[in-house]
Amino acid sequence: LHFVNPASVLIRGASGVTDHLASLLRRARLPGLLLVCALLAACEDGEPPPLPIVALEPALGEARFDRPVEVGAYPGERLFVGEQGGLVHVLRADGNDRRVLLDLREHIDVEKGEGLLSVALDPGYERNGYLWAYYFAAGEPPRSVLARFEVVEDAVDPATRLEVLVLPQPGYNQNGGAIRFGPDGMLYLSLGDGSAATDPFENGQNLGTLLGSVVRIDVRDSSPAQPYAVPPDNPFVGVERARDEIWAYGFRNPWRMAFDPEGGALWLGDVGFIDNEEVNRVGRGANHGWNVAEGFGCLTPARECDTAGMTPPVTAYGHDAGRCSVTGGVVYRGDAIEALRGVYLFGDFCSGEVFALRPPAGDAEPPGERTEPVVLVAGVGLLVSFGLDADGEVLVVDYVDGAIWRLAAR
Repeated sequence: LHFVNPASVLIRGASGVTDHLASLLRRARLPGLLLVCALLAACEDGEPPPLPIVALEPALGEARFDRPVEVGAYPGERLFVGEQGGLVHVLRADGNDRRVLLDLREHIDVEKGEGLLSVALDPGYERNGYLWAYYFAAGEPPRSVLARFEVVEDAVDPATRLEVLVLPQPGYNQNGGAIRFGPDGMLYLSLGDGSAATDPFENGQNLGTLLGSVVRIDVRDSSPAQPYAVPPDNPFVGVERARDEIWAYGFRNPWRMAFDPEGGALWLGDVGFIDNEEVNRVGRGANHGWNVAEGFGCLTPARECDTAGMTPPVTAYGHDAGRCSVTGGVVYRGDAIEALRGVYLFGDFCSGEVFALRPPAGDAEPPGERTEPVVLVAGVGLLVSFGLDADGEVLVVDYVDGAIWRLAAR
């Protein structure tokens, strides 16, 4: 993810989204419920059911936010919404009773850096009140920070800030990232390679840095003396010149990831450079290819490369039809849209499309070739993130219009 000046538009790939394009996208918004039909062909025997017709409906009434980047369920039948500028709000589903949960504005950089990137509630939030944030920090040198805060009566006590990870950054973009807690209780953090293009520092293939990886750490007993512990079953524990915290590597800019609520598979969208936006199913110790490979081939197609031992994406798509940058999504396990159960939903930042992908069964290998995504619904101005409400229904975040949408059956 690459943010430019906050008065401008957010850019998350090398294709360059401009203010002019953002204006065109706003004018091209579909009216009403933003409805686009999905795959309607009848099923053949043994094939999965057809995808349903769905719509995007307001999740928070008329509430709007300033460059929202994260949304999720909050106790009391409420939602939290994180803004790039550093505010995290909590409010009811009707958009009322809105209050500021966290104010990070004095701690983050949104002029050169990317501001607030991710927010997550601790698995034990209702007991311990821990709120987690990942952001690009203010001041020099360039660095991103994973921090924990304590919430009391729907407000963070600023004195409780604990910096758990401080990551020196070579630049001000491609910093990731997403905070997610796995079914094992561990904290997973996706990190970009920290460069502007093709990873000139070669962080993606360097196990000696956390950049370009998914990190897995144990924060259940975080304290100033020991902010985190390394799980002993991490794949590179004890490997010479490798960081013990790494779970998987070979990523350019992994923007949004999520665990399947059933089975626990970790899905991730990795923003491409030339013409490949990737969806990856992240494997323990896996090398997902960057900066040697992109999509299902070499980063530079005219040159040969050695991809032996690398894990290809489950799918990848190009930059045609106004597409530019993948937004990782969620596996649907809700009850409202039965035909979507088990389907992975993800999107494209520029086109505003929500795509549907039926994952390979079990531990089946990806197909090994480019698979075009199926458009489920479109019409989001700039689709920056997905989330789930307390019922497991899908929320979609519109960065440019500041709206939060809910996926609904039609």
